[in-house]
Amino acid sequence: MSRLTRRTLLLTGATALAAPHVARAAEPEFRLKFGNIVSGDHPLNLAMGRVRDRVAQESDGRVRIELFPKNQLGSDADMLSQLRSGALELFAQTGVLMSTLVPVASISGIGFAFPSYDKVWEALDGPLGQHIRGAFAKANLVCLEKSYNHGFRQTTSSTRPIRTPDDFNGFKIRVPPSPLWTSMFKAFGAAPVSIPWAETYSAMQTRIADGLEQPLIGLLVDKMYEVQRSCSLTNHMWDGFWVLANRRAWERLPPDLREMLERAINQEALVQRREVEHMNATLQDRLQSLGLQFHTVANADFRQRLVSSGFYQEWQKRYGDEAWSLLEATTGKLG
Repeated sequence: MSRLTRRTLLLTGATALAAPHVARAAEPEFRLKFGNIVSGDHPLNLAMGRVRDRVAQESDGRVRIELFPKNQLGSDADMLSQLRSGALELFAQTGVLMSTLVPVASISGIGFAFPSYDKVWEALDGPLGQHIRGAFAKANLVCLEKSYNHGFRQTTSSTRPIRTPDDFNGFKIRVPPSPLWTSMFKAFGAAPVSIPWAETYSAMQTRIADGLEQPLIGLLVDKMYEVQRSCSLTNHMWDGFWVLANRRAWERLPPDLREMLERAINQEALVQRREVEHMNATLQDRLQSLGLQFHTVANADFRQRLVSSGFYQEWQKRYGDEAWSLLEATTGKLG
């Protein structure tokens, strides 16, 4: 064992003074845990890894972001509780799943509302997104301006393929714990089963449900193609993530660091959006090679079923006229 001498202490101190950034990097002033439910190789976490590295460099080590993907900190409900208490500083979650706390957050997931990604970004980067972020603020959470992309969701099955709205009759489909998802699939005559994402793979193995619905990127990174046989390109709803911060933790950051972090998260969101669009547009061949059979459907038939069932009228009442008018300003008349 080496002996600690006065000379050693002096040299150590001189080194720290000559390279103060090294000392700060080893012991950051601010540690921010970032939790979410998707895999570490999902584009959301790859993008937030770039945010982590960029913020560490630009802050000279004063801010360290630690990533906790795939339910490492618990379920989505657990992490939301941690975020609100301050035990978790940053959390990414879809608007639909955040609707238990902020009901209007799920409006971006209305079935067959958005015909393209361009329309999604027009709405969420515009007045509708501002309205949603204001609702998060009233719940004492900071919602970053730019949402992250997960993609348009498709329908998969381990039994019969879904080709028409009638094929949903009696079909047990896994959905996230959300009234919006449950309502939509009931309108098709399906039997939705609410299962947390972390339990979905095993639920498909044990046939608790016949199928599920996810963007293609979700089917790939969590290997759902291993427990599903067919995929119908329903594009039934867009899904994405808001990055949320605990207000007390956010306001503890000095203004310059807060601005740096906000800028990095928002700018990387724009890059990640394009990445996911490209991936979801090119993943069909790969998933086919892994055994998943694909079917095209007449999406207008599914939307018309929602119209005739009164689905849109019901949700307009739930969200209120103000939020619904902001949605329809981009999508056009839905009901």
